[in-house]
Amino acid sequence: MKKQYNTRAILASLLICGFVGMFSETALNIAMTNLMEVFHISAATAQWLTTGYLLTLGILMPFTGLLLQMYTTRQLFIVSTASLTAGTFLAAVSLNFEMLMFARVIQAIGMGLLLPLMFNTLLVIFPPEKRGAAMGYIGLVLSFAPALGPAISGMIIQYLSWHFIFWSLLPFIVIGMLFGMKYLENVTEVSKQRIDVLSAVLSTIGFGSIVFGFGQAGEGGHGGESSVALTLIIVGVIALILFVLRQNKDQPLLNLRVFKYPMFVVGVFLVMMCIVIFMTTMIVLPMFLQTGAGLSVFVTGLILLPGSAINGIFQMVSGRLYDKYGPKWVIIPGLVIVMLVLWFFTTLTPASSVGLIIALHMVLAGGIGLVWPASQTNALNSLPSELYPHGSAALNTLMQVVGAMGTAVAISILTGGKNKYLASSSTPTMPNEIANAITAGAQTVFWNLLLIAVIGFIIGLFVRRSVINRGTVESMNMH
Repeated sequence: MKKQYNTRAILASLLICGFVGMFSETALNIAMTNLMEVFHISAATAQWLTTGYLLTLGILMPFTGLLLQMYTTRQLFIVSTASLTAGTFLAAVSLNFEMLMFARVIQAIGMGLLLPLMFNTLLVIFPPEKRGAAMGYIGLVLSFAPALGPAISGMIIQYLSWHFIFWSLLPFIVIGMLFGMKYLENVTEVSKQRIDVLSAVLSTIGFGSIVFGFGQAGEGGHGGESSVALTLIIVGVIALILFVLRQNKDQPLLNLRVFKYPMFVVGVFLVMMCIVIFMTTMIVLPMFLQTGAGLSVFVTGLILLPGSAINGIFQMVSGRLYDKYGPKWVIIPGLVIVMLVLWFFTTLTPASSVGLIIALHMVLAGGIGLVWPASQTNALNSLPSELYPHGSAALNTLMQVVGAMGTAVAISILTGGKNKYLASSSTPTMPNEIANAITAGAQTVFWNLLLIAVIGFIIGLFVRRSVINRGTVESMNMH
């Protein structure tokens, strides 16, 4: 007999804590100028508050597959939420940059444990026919919370100190933690695992160097900075190749057997495609709006907020549609929407109305919202239960790496297109020419995104509903 869980309470506690963590990831982005003045630091130093957070996530994620097997669900939940709480509190009372930086790392450790724990727990407590809806709620947190961060933080900073960004989060994380401590049960069996030290070192160097290297490249450094970024990326790639070769052993740090399941590979590709398109659009459109329309950073953030809200809503709808109709009837229409909107984006000019851009962004976000949770659920459903921890660890690790890579490449393409236009201009310093140059760069980015979406559509045609080994799942749920 399958064990019954209080799924609503467990889901609520995980989502509340996850929302706080994802909100924190971007909450300081709009406060950088303020923090530079308060702490008397440079922009490069201030950027470490975000880079350090993402770097910690990138390093920690590959370890979570083993950690989910070594420790109970409640142990990992308590450690992750305690880390989030401690980091948030330390950030709220920070007196200097070093203290705030340390707080951000503590926050990231909590989030790095919590994200895979969320995926793994939902795979166990929800039956296959209800997982889509549950994954849709996770999708809402992963997409809407980071978009909400800068907007809410901007309003807080306008009237209060930046410390209140973190004070406002503390009650929610405590509520989520208490909910989880009351209702969350141990849903997996603990087994003895040995962490291979060499794999751990290679993983840390590999994923850490790639995330940091692409992060540096994405900041648009020149000369020495570009050389450092390229060196880090090369070192990271070499370390990852050695890491992959090392995983062919009895107890791998990250079990790469998950990539032997075709529907997992297809689903992961489509999720990565969604991340690249969504994150790139969230970077390129603000540049376009601020240069072409002359809007402020805060107003631009508010303009893009409806699209993020639509994305979150559609992720919930997509999950339910997946449960009812399967992946293809959700993913294919979503990909068609994405391709059409990206084509429209390639035709934008400085004269394009802000209203049109908002509408297109909302439709694009809705299309991505259809594709993402259905692809993600189908990918994880294709795995046997013993590979759930490694599947969620691999997925979350790739999200961090691909997110960093996509952002850096998009900015490079945008800059290249802009510089190419200005090089052929007779009046490169005129404001209207700078606006045209940004438009040329943005159009190049959107053409590349359209190509990725077309490849995604072709791959999406081969998607089929993952066959679940129900016996395996049920045996896993019995304790």
